[in-house]
Amino acid sequence: MKDFMKTNCYEATNTMIIVGSCLKDMAPNSYGILEGISPNIFEVCLENTHLNMVITKLMGMLSRVDIKEIIFATVDNSPHCIQLHYIENEIRKAMNTEIDMIHYVTVNDELIEIAPETIDRSRSLCMLQSESVDL
Repeated sequence: MKDFMKTNCYEATNTMIIVGSCLKDMAPNSYGILEGISPNIFEVCLENTHLNMVITKLMGMLSRVDIKEIIFATVDNSPHCIQLHYIENEIRKAMNTEIDMIHYVTVNDELIEIAPETIDRSRSLCMLQSESVDL
């Protein structure tokens, strides 16, 4: 696993996996599954690195390297890690790209795929509130 913010922009190819840095220790079986998908695993801790820095770095990589797919994977219930999943929306707004982006969270060391619509809804507390309570 490579430190995303210290990685040369030409190091990733094909399928790139970006994980929260604690995932390997907190969910080793899930991490092993990700290793089987691609050796291009990069870690980032959004408790230490601002989200905008990660977005800018990723856009630089995408503009230079032929990436076909990005997988984001984090532990669930982390207020810091959830931001990693918001990167897709920012990349799609800033760049005209058809890259496949897949999202996973781990629960009990099991990877659970999260739909982009779920991630979009999680950005709006008011929308979540109105889904669960009649306003």
